[in-house]
Amino acid sequence: MKVKGLNDADFLALLERVLPTTTPDPRLASAIYEEVARQLRLINSVKSFEKYCAEGSLPDLEPATVAEFKGRLEETFGAEKVSVAPSEKGDSVAVEIHLPDRKVSNRLKVLPPGTVEEEESKAVYVPFPVTLPDDPDLVWILARRDDMAPEEAARALTSLEEEFWETKAGLKLLKDRVEKNFAEFIANVPAAALADHGLKRHYKEPEPRKTLHRGPSQSDGATP
Repeated sequence: MKVKGLNDADFLALLERVLPTTTPDPRLASAIYEEVARQLRLINSVKSFEKYCAEGSLPDLEPATVAEFKGRLEETFGAEKVSVAPSEKGDSVAVEIHLPDRKVSNRLKVLPPGTVEEEESKAVYVPFPVTLPDDPDLVWILARRDDMAPEEAARALTSLEEEFWETKAGLKLLKDRVEKNFAEFIANVPAAALADHGLKRHYKEPEPRKTLHRGPSQSDGATP
């Protein structure tokens, strides 16, 4: 959970101040605070995991390499909640993390250092600002692969949004009465899913469009 305009530390500090004024039971207030803090840490850990799967890789599938990777996940999520399985082709590992309310599934590439595939996997992204017809002054700052045309990226984004609401994660959000809109889609779609479509999320929230007001000396055709 994140309140707009506050980072996690600010939000927890605010919660710590507000709880004693809303419940007379200090143990209940402490329990609520600890659970909210735990959920924030979990959300941030899942985001970091998804980002690593989208942008990172393992150098090989040696038992020690896989065990070290699995151990890092177990330290974060718990040993009994993590499973890692190399693919039959040997080009990736499938990862499942069992959370209290859902299962997070992703795949991490295997790219030996210095290989051609490793260099090719580092795709170059360029800005891909997106606006919605009902609010054209708010711009969603996304990115697309530089080998994708803007029209192709737009089609991919539209297709992915439609697919997302049919996934288990999307259906759960709808069941929880989350509004089915572009903002919720961008906030919840996995980074790996965007990457698979040649897209990247820079910011979850849109930025207001800026208008530059130029002075007379900067106007076209102005004389010195």
